[in-house]
Amino acid sequence: MSYYLGLELGANGLPYEVPLHPNFVHLTLGLFIVAVLFDIAATLMPFARPILKFLELPTLSSGFYDVGWYNLVAAVGVTFLTVTAGFFELWLALPAPAGTSAWGLTAGTTMFIHGVGGMALLGAMAGMSVWRGLQRYQWRRDRHQQVQWSYLAVGLVMLFALYVHGTLGAHLGEEFGVHNTAANLVRMGKNPNLLLKP
Repeated sequence: MSYYLGLELGANGLPYEVPLHPNFVHLTLGLFIVAVLFDIAATLMPFARPILKFLELPTLSSGFYDVGWYNLVAAVGVTFLTVTAGFFELWLALPAPAGTSAWGLTAGTTMFIHGVGGMALLGAMAGMSVWRGLQRYQWRRDRHQQVQWSYLAVGLVMLFALYVHGTLGAHLGEEFGVHNTAANLVRMGKNPNLLLKP
């Protein structure tokens, strides 16, 4: 066991057994992806209605828009927790000092870009939720299509940005061993397989 600022750190370099940030990340991704996809599905529903009718699925685009809206609001709330946990865990991170990722970045550069990118994505999601709320409750309240095409385009760009950002986070864990229990045990000269056996 090691200590940092009075915190007892485990083999993963954290004061708790399972890192919080990766778990929150997957909730953020799921909620945001569902939000964008349901808004796209609701917007394209007039084209898909014959297929849905053939499958005998009673659907209303307003229900799809509701799912998109509430998932986006939830994604912003969870992303606040994701970023908070991420900064705490980055603060405790001790990456491998040498080497570069598959993208040619050092651990420090990857951590910096991932941290700043997380804040930027949180801000972008919050901005999208305000934009989406204005469309839902004011600008397009009485229209069949609740979201603008430009909003959907930004949503698709955000999905790509989340993919790039998530890949940087995966590099931190996989290639630099940040909060990776097995990698840290190997670094300490211990065999992780022996510690996992009952």
